[in-house]
Amino acid sequence: MKLEFDDGELTGIAADALAIPVFSDTEPDVVGALVAPLRDAGELKGKAGELTLLHSPNGFAARRLLLIGCGDDWSTEASFAFGGQAVRAAESRGYGQLALALEGDARSAVAGAVAGGFGLEQYRLKSDDNALETLVVCGPLDGAKAGFVVGECTNLARELACLPANELGPEEFAARAVADGPAHGLMVSVMGETELREMGAGALCSVADGSARPPQLVRLDWSPEGASKEPHLWLVGKGITFDTGGISIKPSKNLQKMKYDMSGAACMYGAITAIARLGVELRVTGLLTLAENMPSGTATRPGDIVRAMNGKHIEVDNTDAEGRLVLADALCYAVAEGATHIIDSATLTGAVTYALGSTRAAVMTNDDVLAGRVIAAGDVAGERYWQLPMDAEYGKLMKGELADLKNVSGTPEAGTITAAKFLEEFVDGTPWVHLDIAGTAWDNKGKPHRPKGPTGITVRTLVQLAETWASEAS
Repeated sequence: MKLEFDDGELTGIAADALAIPVFSDTEPDVVGALVAPLRDAGELKGKAGELTLLHSPNGFAARRLLLIGCGDDWSTEASFAFGGQAVRAAESRGYGQLALALEGDARSAVAGAVAGGFGLEQYRLKSDDNALETLVVCGPLDGAKAGFVVGECTNLARELACLPANELGPEEFAARAVADGPAHGLMVSVMGETELREMGAGALCSVADGSARPPQLVRLDWSPEGASKEPHLWLVGKGITFDTGGISIKPSKNLQKMKYDMSGAACMYGAITAIARLGVELRVTGLLTLAENMPSGTATRPGDIVRAMNGKHIEVDNTDAEGRLVLADALCYAVAEGATHIIDSATLTGAVTYALGSTRAAVMTNDDVLAGRVIAAGDVAGERYWQLPMDAEYGKLMKGELADLKNVSGTPEAGTITAAKFLEEFVDGTPWVHLDIAGTAWDNKGKPHRPKGPTGITVRTLVQLAETWASEAS
Protein backbone atom coordinates (compact mmCIF):
# COMPACT_ATOMS: atom_id res chain seq x y z
CA MET A 1 0.00 0.00 0.00
CA LYS A 2 1.40 3.38 -1.07
CA LEU A 3 0.64 6.47 1.01
CA GLU A 4 -0.16 9.78 -0.71
CA PHE A 5 -1.41 13.15 0.52
CA ASP A 6 -3.90 15.62 -0.94
CA ASP A 7 -4.85 18.84 0.83
CA GLY A 8 -7.25 19.95 -1.89
CA GLU A 9 -11.03 20.15 -1.77
CA LEU A 10 -12.71 16.81 -1.16
CA THR A 11 -14.99 17.30 -4.13
CA GLY A 12 -11.99 17.40 -6.47
CA ILE A 13 -10.27 14.20 -5.34
CA ALA A 14 -10.39 11.58 -8.07
CA ALA A 15 -10.26 8.12 -6.52
CA ASP A 16 -12.06 4.82 -6.83
CA ALA A 17 -13.67 5.66 -3.51
CA LEU A 18 -13.65 8.52 -1.02
CA ALA A 19 -14.38 7.48 2.58
CA ILE A 20 -16.13 10.10 4.71
CA PRO A 21 -17.03 9.76 8.40
CA VAL A 22 -20.60 10.40 9.49
CA PHE A 23 -21.77 10.62 13.07
CA SER A 24 -24.93 9.97 15.03
CA ASP A 25 -26.31 13.47 14.49
CA THR A 26 -23.92 15.23 12.15
CA GLU A 27 -21.70 14.86 9.10
CA PRO A 28 -19.20 17.00 7.17
CA ASP A 29 -20.88 19.89 5.37
CA VAL A 30 -19.57 18.69 2.02
CA VAL A 31 -21.93 15.68 2.06
CA GLY A 32 -24.83 17.31 3.90
CA ALA A 33 -27.08 17.52 0.85
CA LEU A 34 -26.40 13.88 -0.07
CA VAL A 35 -26.91 12.57 3.43
CA ALA A 36 -30.07 14.48 4.34
CA PRO A 37 -32.51 12.28 2.34
CA LEU A 38 -30.89 9.14 3.77
CA ARG A 39 -31.25 10.42 7.31
CA ASP A 40 -34.85 11.44 6.68
CA ALA A 41 -35.62 7.95 5.41
CA GLY A 42 -33.89 6.34 8.40
CA GLU A 43 -31.40 4.64 6.10
CA LEU A 44 -28.36 6.35 7.60
CA LYS A 45 -27.94 6.80 11.34
CA GLY A 46 -24.20 7.22 11.75
CA LYS A 47 -23.89 4.29 14.13
CA ALA A 48 -20.41 2.86 14.60
CA GLY A 49 -19.72 0.30 11.89
CA GLU A 50 -22.54 1.45 9.58
CA LEU A 51 -21.58 1.58 5.88
CA THR A 52 -23.43 3.36 3.07
CA LEU A 53 -22.12 3.24 -0.50
CA LEU A 54 -23.03 5.98 -2.99
CA HIS A 55 -22.11 5.55 -6.67
CA SER A 56 -21.31 8.49 -8.97
CA PRO A 57 -22.00 11.08 -6.26
CA ASN A 58 -23.16 14.41 -7.67
CA GLY A 59 -20.49 17.10 -7.41
CA PHE A 60 -17.61 14.72 -6.54
CA ALA A 61 -14.73 13.60 -8.73
CA ALA A 62 -14.52 10.31 -6.79
CA ARG A 63 -16.35 7.40 -8.39
CA ARG A 64 -17.94 6.41 -5.11
CA LEU A 65 -18.47 7.66 -1.58
CA LEU A 66 -18.11 5.34 1.38
CA LEU A 67 -20.08 6.88 4.23
CA ILE A 68 -18.84 5.20 7.40
CA GLY A 69 -20.62 5.50 10.72
CA CYS A 70 -18.38 6.61 13.58
CA GLY A 71 -20.86 6.90 16.43
CA ASP A 72 -21.13 10.00 18.57
CA ASP A 73 -17.74 11.62 18.03
CA TRP A 74 -14.31 11.40 16.42
CA SER A 75 -12.46 9.55 19.18
CA THR A 76 -9.17 7.74 18.69
CA GLU A 77 -10.98 4.42 18.62
CA ALA A 78 -13.53 5.78 16.14
CA SER A 79 -10.86 7.12 13.79
CA PHE A 80 -8.91 3.84 13.92
CA ALA A 81 -12.07 1.89 13.15
CA PHE A 82 -12.98 4.36 10.37
CA GLY A 83 -9.68 3.79 8.59
CA GLY A 84 -9.84 0.04 9.00
CA GLN A 85 -13.42 -0.31 7.82
CA ALA A 86 -12.80 1.94 4.83
CA VAL A 87 -9.89 -0.18 3.63
CA ARG A 88 -11.71 -3.45 4.24
CA ALA A 89 -14.73 -2.18 2.31
CA ALA A 90 -12.54 -0.97 -0.56
CA GLU A 91 -10.51 -4.16 -0.79
CA SER A 92 -13.57 -6.41 -0.63
CA ARG A 93 -14.87 -4.56 -3.69
CA GLY A 94 -11.57 -4.58 -5.56
CA TYR A 95 -10.89 -0.82 -5.47
CA GLY A 96 -7.30 0.17 -6.19
CA GLN A 97 -7.28 3.70 -4.79
CA LEU A 98 -8.98 4.91 -1.62
CA ALA A 99 -9.05 8.43 -0.22
CA LEU A 100 -9.75 9.13 3.46
CA ALA A 101 -11.48 12.36 4.44
CA LEU A 102 -10.26 13.03 7.97
CA GLU A 103 -11.90 15.09 10.66
CA GLY A 104 -8.68 14.98 12.71
CA ASP A 105 -6.21 12.49 14.19
CA ALA A 106 -4.68 11.36 10.93
CA ARG A 107 -2.31 9.10 12.84
CA SER A 108 -4.98 6.84 14.26
CA ALA A 109 -7.05 6.74 11.07
CA VAL A 110 -4.03 5.85 8.93
CA ALA A 111 -2.87 3.24 11.44
CA GLY A 112 -6.36 1.75 11.30
CA ALA A 113 -6.35 1.80 7.51
CA VAL A 114 -3.04 -0.04 7.29
CA ALA A 115 -4.19 -2.52 9.94
CA GLY A 116 -7.46 -2.97 8.06
CA GLY A 117 -5.52 -4.20 5.06
CA PHE A 118 -3.99 -7.08 7.01
CA GLY A 119 -4.22 -10.52 5.46
CA LEU A 120 -2.19 -13.71 5.13
CA GLU A 121 -2.44 -15.10 1.62
CA GLN A 122 0.73 -17.15 1.11
CA TYR A 123 -0.94 -20.45 1.98
CA ARG A 124 -3.64 -20.25 -0.71
CA LEU A 125 -3.05 -21.79 -4.14
CA LYS A 126 -5.34 -19.19 -5.65
CA SER A 127 -5.23 -15.97 -3.71
CA ASP A 128 -8.26 -13.71 -3.61
CA ASP A 129 -6.05 -10.88 -2.38
CA ASN A 130 -7.36 -7.48 -3.52
CA ALA A 131 -4.81 -5.42 -1.65
CA LEU A 132 -5.31 -1.68 -1.90
CA GLU A 133 -2.67 -0.02 -4.07
CA THR A 134 -2.88 3.60 -2.91
CA LEU A 135 -4.19 5.29 0.22
CA VAL A 136 -4.73 9.04 -0.13
CA VAL A 137 -4.94 11.05 3.09
CA CYS A 138 -7.07 14.19 2.89
CA GLY A 139 -7.42 16.79 5.61
CA PRO A 140 -5.17 17.19 8.67
CA LEU A 141 -1.93 15.43 7.80
CA ASP A 142 -0.11 15.59 11.15
CA GLY A 143 0.78 12.12 12.29
CA ALA A 144 -0.17 10.34 9.06
CA LYS A 145 3.32 9.00 8.36
CA ALA A 146 3.70 7.87 11.98
CA GLY A 147 0.31 6.19 11.73
CA PHE A 148 1.47 4.32 8.65
CA VAL A 149 4.49 2.97 10.58
CA VAL A 150 2.39 2.03 13.60
CA GLY A 151 -0.12 0.26 11.36
CA GLU A 152 2.62 -1.69 9.61
CA CYS A 153 4.18 -2.74 12.92
CA THR A 154 0.80 -3.76 14.29
CA ASN A 155 0.44 -5.97 11.24
CA LEU A 156 3.94 -7.34 11.81
CA ALA A 157 2.82 -8.56 15.23
CA ARG A 158 -0.40 -9.97 13.79
CA GLU A 159 1.43 -11.78 11.01
CA LEU A 160 3.75 -13.49 13.48
CA ALA A 161 0.80 -14.55 15.63
CA CYS A 162 -0.90 -16.03 12.56
CA LEU A 163 2.01 -18.10 11.30
CA PRO A 164 1.73 -21.84 11.89
CA ALA A 165 4.04 -23.33 14.49
CA ASN A 166 5.72 -25.62 11.97
CA GLU A 167 7.04 -22.49 10.25
CA LEU A 168 7.59 -20.20 13.23
CA GLY A 169 9.34 -21.93 16.09
CA PRO A 170 11.71 -20.27 18.56
CA GLU A 171 14.69 -20.40 16.22
CA GLU A 172 12.74 -19.08 13.23
CA PHE A 173 11.35 -16.18 15.26
CA ALA A 174 14.84 -15.35 16.52
CA ALA A 175 16.28 -15.57 13.00
CA ARG A 176 13.68 -13.13 11.75
CA ALA A 177 14.60 -10.61 14.44
CA VAL A 178 18.29 -11.00 13.59
CA ALA A 179 17.59 -10.52 9.88
CA ASP A 180 15.22 -7.55 10.12
CA GLY A 181 16.07 -5.69 13.32
CA PRO A 182 19.38 -4.07 12.30
CA ALA A 183 17.77 -2.42 9.26
CA HIS A 184 15.72 -0.34 11.71
CA GLY A 185 18.63 0.50 13.98
CA LEU A 186 18.07 -2.27 16.49
CA MET A 187 21.00 -4.19 17.96
CA VAL A 188 19.93 -7.83 18.14
CA SER A 189 21.50 -10.64 20.14
CA VAL A 190 20.25 -14.18 20.71
CA MET A 191 20.92 -16.46 23.66
CA GLY A 192 20.44 -20.14 22.84
CA GLU A 193 19.91 -23.13 25.09
CA THR A 194 23.53 -23.65 26.09
CA GLU A 195 23.99 -20.03 27.10
CA LEU A 196 20.63 -19.96 28.88
CA ARG A 197 21.55 -22.98 30.99
CA GLU A 198 24.91 -21.43 31.81
CA MET A 199 23.07 -18.27 32.90
CA GLY A 200 20.90 -20.31 35.24
CA ALA A 201 17.65 -19.82 33.33
CA GLY A 202 16.24 -23.11 34.58
CA ALA A 203 12.62 -21.99 34.52
CA LEU A 204 12.71 -20.98 30.87
CA CYS A 205 14.63 -24.07 29.81
CA SER A 206 12.28 -26.38 31.70
CA VAL A 207 9.40 -25.31 29.47
CA ALA A 208 11.32 -26.31 26.34
CA ASP A 209 12.59 -29.64 27.72
CA GLY A 210 9.87 -31.62 25.97
CA SER A 211 10.42 -30.06 22.56
CA ALA A 212 12.93 -30.85 19.84
CA ARG A 213 13.15 -27.10 19.30
CA PRO A 214 15.54 -25.33 21.69
CA PRO A 215 14.53 -22.17 23.57
CA GLN A 216 15.77 -18.73 22.56
CA LEU A 217 16.02 -15.45 24.43
CA VAL A 218 16.16 -12.56 21.97
CA ARG A 219 17.37 -9.13 23.04
CA LEU A 220 16.71 -6.05 20.90
CA ASP A 221 18.31 -2.77 21.96
CA TRP A 222 17.23 0.67 20.80
CA SER A 223 19.74 3.23 22.07
CA PRO A 224 19.35 6.53 20.18
CA GLU A 225 22.17 9.02 20.53
CA GLY A 226 19.96 11.77 21.90
CA ALA A 227 18.37 9.68 24.65
CA SER A 228 19.25 10.00 28.32
CA LYS A 229 20.75 7.03 30.13
CA GLU A 230 17.57 6.83 32.17
CA PRO A 231 14.81 5.88 31.95
CA HIS A 232 15.66 2.57 30.33
CA LEU A 233 12.41 0.81 29.50
CA TRP A 234 12.35 -2.95 28.94
CA LEU A 235 9.54 -4.62 26.99
CA VAL A 236 9.35 -8.33 27.81
CA GLY A 237 7.13 -10.65 25.77
CA LYS A 238 5.99 -14.21 26.33
CA GLY A 239 6.73 -16.20 23.18
CA ILE A 240 5.40 -19.76 23.42
CA THR A 241 5.35 -20.58 19.72
CA PHE A 242 3.04 -23.52 20.39
CA ASP A 243 1.47 -24.54 23.67
CA THR A 244 0.15 -28.07 24.05
CA GLY A 245 0.16 -27.68 27.81
CA GLY A 246 3.03 -30.14 28.07
CA ILE A 247 2.41 -33.19 30.26
CA SER A 248 -0.60 -31.32 31.71
CA ILE A 249 -1.94 -31.49 28.17
CA LYS A 250 -4.75 -29.27 26.95
CA PRO A 251 -8.05 -30.57 25.52
CA SER A 252 -8.07 -30.95 21.74
CA LYS A 253 -10.81 -28.35 21.21
CA ASN A 254 -9.27 -25.15 19.81
CA LEU A 255 -5.77 -26.52 20.36
CA GLN A 256 -4.84 -25.33 16.87
CA LYS A 257 -5.14 -21.75 18.10
CA MET A 258 -2.28 -22.21 20.55
CA LYS A 259 0.12 -20.91 17.92
CA TYR A 260 -1.05 -17.51 19.17
CA ASP A 261 0.55 -18.05 22.57
CA MET A 262 3.51 -16.03 21.38
CA SER A 263 1.40 -12.91 20.89
CA GLY A 264 3.08 -11.13 23.79
CA ALA A 265 6.49 -11.50 22.16
CA ALA A 266 5.08 -10.67 18.72
CA CYS A 267 3.56 -7.43 19.99
CA MET A 268 6.70 -6.42 21.87
CA TYR A 269 8.68 -7.03 18.69
CA GLY A 270 6.20 -4.94 16.72
CA ALA A 271 6.31 -2.17 19.31
CA ILE A 272 10.09 -1.83 19.51
CA THR A 273 10.32 -2.00 15.72
CA ALA A 274 7.90 0.92 15.47
CA ILE A 275 9.76 2.84 18.20
CA ALA A 276 13.00 2.44 16.26
CA ARG A 277 11.46 3.29 12.88
CA LEU A 278 9.96 6.46 14.35
CA GLY A 279 13.27 7.43 15.96
CA VAL A 280 11.80 7.84 19.44
CA GLU A 281 14.50 9.27 21.71
CA LEU A 282 14.11 6.86 24.60
CA ARG A 283 16.27 3.89 25.56
CA VAL A 284 14.20 0.77 25.04
CA THR A 285 15.15 -2.90 25.13
CA GLY A 286 12.93 -5.69 23.92
CA LEU A 287 13.24 -9.20 25.34
CA LEU A 288 11.48 -12.10 23.64
CA THR A 289 11.21 -15.36 25.60
CA LEU A 290 10.78 -18.04 22.95
CA ALA A 291 10.02 -21.70 23.62
CA GLU A 292 7.70 -24.51 22.57
CA ASN A 293 5.75 -26.42 25.24
CA MET A 294 5.47 -30.07 24.19
CA PRO A 295 4.93 -33.42 25.95
CA SER A 296 7.61 -36.07 25.53
CA GLY A 297 9.87 -38.38 27.48
CA THR A 298 12.15 -35.45 28.24
CA ALA A 299 9.42 -32.99 29.22
CA THR A 300 9.12 -31.38 32.63
CA ARG A 301 6.70 -33.33 34.82
CA PRO A 302 4.11 -32.02 37.29
CA GLY A 303 5.85 -32.00 40.65
CA ASP A 304 9.29 -31.20 39.26
CA ILE A 305 11.21 -28.37 40.91
CA VAL A 306 13.18 -25.91 38.78
CA ARG A 307 15.52 -23.07 39.66
CA ALA A 308 15.08 -19.58 38.21
CA MET A 309 17.89 -17.19 37.39
CA ASN A 310 17.55 -15.32 40.69
CA GLY A 311 18.00 -18.52 42.69
CA LYS A 312 14.36 -19.05 43.65
CA HIS A 313 13.04 -22.58 43.28
CA ILE A 314 9.64 -23.28 41.75
CA GLU A 315 7.40 -26.33 42.07
CA VAL A 316 5.89 -26.99 38.66
CA ASP A 317 2.47 -28.24 39.72
CA ASN A 318 0.99 -27.69 36.25
CA THR A 319 3.08 -27.68 33.08
CA ASP A 320 0.33 -25.73 31.31
CA ALA A 321 1.20 -22.71 33.46
CA GLU A 322 4.39 -22.32 31.48
CA GLY A 323 4.21 -18.67 30.44
CA ARG A 324 5.02 -17.45 33.92
CA LEU A 325 8.08 -19.72 33.97
CA VAL A 326 9.62 -18.27 30.82
CA LEU A 327 8.78 -14.75 31.97
CA ALA A 328 10.34 -15.36 35.39
CA ASP A 329 13.82 -15.78 33.93
CA ALA A 330 13.31 -12.96 31.45
CA LEU A 331 12.35 -10.58 34.25
CA CYS A 332 15.39 -11.66 36.26
CA TYR A 333 17.58 -10.96 33.25
CA ALA A 334 16.08 -7.50 32.71
CA VAL A 335 16.67 -6.59 36.36
CA ALA A 336 20.25 -7.85 36.23
CA GLU A 337 20.90 -5.81 33.08
CA GLY A 338 19.84 -2.54 34.69
CA ALA A 339 16.24 -2.01 33.60
CA THR A 340 14.74 1.03 35.31
CA HIS A 341 11.19 0.13 34.22
CA ILE A 342 9.76 -3.14 32.92
CA ILE A 343 6.54 -3.90 31.06
CA ASP A 344 5.72 -7.49 30.18
CA SER A 345 2.95 -8.68 27.91
CA ALA A 346 1.60 -12.21 27.78
CA THR A 347 -1.35 -14.37 26.87
CA LEU A 348 -0.97 -15.65 30.41
CA THR A 349 -4.26 -16.79 31.91
CA GLY A 350 -7.62 -18.02 30.74
CA ALA A 351 -8.99 -16.46 33.90
CA VAL A 352 -8.61 -12.97 32.46
CA THR A 353 -11.29 -13.72 29.87
CA TYR A 354 -13.78 -14.36 32.67
CA ALA A 355 -12.77 -11.16 34.42
CA LEU A 356 -12.61 -8.76 31.47
CA GLY A 357 -13.72 -10.63 28.37
CA SER A 358 -12.31 -9.47 25.05
CA THR A 359 -12.81 -5.74 25.62
CA ARG A 360 -9.96 -4.82 27.96
CA ALA A 361 -6.53 -6.21 28.78
CA ALA A 362 -5.61 -6.57 32.44
CA VAL A 363 -2.97 -4.41 34.11
CA MET A 364 -1.17 -5.47 37.28
CA THR A 365 1.75 -3.66 38.82
CA ASN A 366 4.01 -2.90 41.75
CA ASP A 367 4.07 0.77 40.72
CA ASP A 368 0.84 2.69 40.20
CA VAL A 369 2.64 5.56 38.47
CA LEU A 370 3.95 3.27 35.73
CA ALA A 371 0.57 1.56 35.43
CA GLY A 372 -1.04 4.98 35.07
CA ARG A 373 1.34 5.79 32.24
CA VAL A 374 0.41 2.61 30.41
CA ILE A 375 -3.33 3.09 30.84
CA ALA A 376 -3.11 6.76 29.80
CA ALA A 377 -1.09 5.81 26.71
CA GLY A 378 -3.74 3.24 25.87
CA ASP A 379 -6.45 5.88 26.17
CA VAL A 380 -4.58 8.09 23.70
CA ALA A 381 -3.80 5.20 21.34
CA GLY A 382 -7.28 3.70 21.45
CA GLU A 383 -6.53 0.47 23.35
CA ARG A 384 -8.35 -0.30 26.60
CA TYR A 385 -7.01 -1.65 29.90
CA TRP A 386 -8.23 -2.26 33.44
CA GLN A 387 -6.05 -2.38 36.53
CA LEU A 388 -6.53 -5.29 38.94
CA PRO A 389 -5.49 -5.29 42.61
CA MET A 390 -2.24 -6.81 43.86
CA ASP A 391 -2.87 -7.33 47.58
CA ALA A 392 -0.29 -9.35 49.49
CA GLU A 393 -2.84 -12.05 50.29
CA TYR A 394 -2.88 -13.11 46.64
CA GLY A 395 0.86 -13.73 46.72
CA LYS A 396 0.56 -16.08 49.69
CA LEU A 397 -1.39 -18.46 47.45
CA MET A 398 1.75 -18.95 45.33
CA LYS A 399 4.03 -20.14 48.14
CA GLY A 400 5.36 -23.64 47.50
CA GLU A 401 5.08 -26.72 49.70
CA LEU A 402 8.70 -27.78 49.17
CA ALA A 403 10.16 -24.85 47.26
CA ASP A 404 10.01 -21.06 47.41
CA LEU A 405 7.10 -20.88 44.98
CA LYS A 406 4.68 -22.98 42.99
CA ASN A 407 3.57 -22.07 39.50
CA VAL A 408 -0.19 -22.40 40.17
CA SER A 409 -2.17 -21.52 43.25
CA GLY A 410 -4.23 -24.70 43.36
CA THR A 411 -7.43 -22.69 43.69
CA PRO A 412 -9.75 -21.28 40.99
CA GLU A 413 -9.77 -17.93 42.75
CA ALA A 414 -8.20 -14.82 41.17
CA GLY A 415 -6.07 -16.74 38.68
CA THR A 416 -5.00 -13.67 36.74
CA ILE A 417 -3.84 -11.87 39.86
CA THR A 418 -2.05 -14.84 41.43
CA ALA A 419 -0.11 -15.30 38.18
CA ALA A 420 0.97 -11.66 38.37
CA LYS A 421 1.96 -12.07 42.03
CA PHE A 422 4.16 -14.97 40.94
CA LEU A 423 5.88 -12.75 38.37
CA GLU A 424 6.38 -10.02 40.94
CA GLU A 425 8.77 -12.38 42.75
CA PHE A 426 11.27 -11.86 39.94
CA VAL A 427 11.39 -8.07 39.46
CA ASP A 428 13.24 -7.27 42.69
CA GLY A 429 11.30 -4.07 43.30
CA THR A 430 11.94 -2.59 39.84
CA PRO A 431 8.90 -0.59 38.65
CA TRP A 432 6.99 -3.14 36.61
CA VAL A 433 3.69 -3.60 34.81
CA HIS A 434 2.24 -6.92 33.70
CA LEU A 435 -0.26 -6.94 30.83
CA ASP A 436 -2.40 -10.06 30.51
CA ILE A 437 -3.68 -10.02 26.94
CA ALA A 438 -5.09 -13.56 26.78
CA GLY A 439 -8.61 -12.25 26.21
CA THR A 440 -7.72 -9.48 23.77
CA ALA A 441 -4.87 -10.80 21.62
CA TRP A 442 -7.18 -12.83 19.36
CA ASP A 443 -10.57 -11.70 18.07
CA ASN A 444 -12.79 -14.75 17.57
CA LYS A 445 -15.59 -12.87 15.83
CA GLY A 446 -14.11 -9.96 13.91
CA LYS A 447 -15.37 -6.41 13.53
CA PRO A 448 -16.19 -4.15 10.58
CA HIS A 449 -12.67 -2.70 10.74
CA ARG A 450 -10.81 -5.91 11.59
CA PRO A 451 -11.15 -9.55 10.55
CA LYS A 452 -11.20 -12.27 13.15
CA GLY A 453 -7.73 -13.30 14.24
CA PRO A 454 -4.83 -11.57 15.97
CA THR A 455 -5.33 -7.97 17.09
CA GLY A 456 -1.80 -6.73 17.78
CA ILE A 457 -2.93 -5.19 21.07
CA THR A 458 -0.29 -3.23 23.02
CA VAL A 459 1.71 -2.14 19.94
CA ARG A 460 -0.04 1.23 19.66
CA THR A 461 -0.06 1.71 23.43
CA LEU A 462 3.64 1.05 23.92
CA VAL A 463 4.66 3.27 21.02
CA GLN A 464 2.53 6.07 22.46
CA LEU A 465 4.02 5.47 25.91
CA ALA A 466 7.57 5.69 24.59
CA GLU A 467 6.84 8.86 22.61
CA THR A 468 5.21 10.58 25.58
CA TRP A 469 8.03 9.59 27.89
CA ALA A 470 10.65 10.77 25.41
CA SER A 471 8.94 14.15 25.04
CA GLU A 472 8.97 14.60 28.81
CA ALA A 473 12.66 13.74 29.03
CA SER A 474 13.72 16.12 26.26
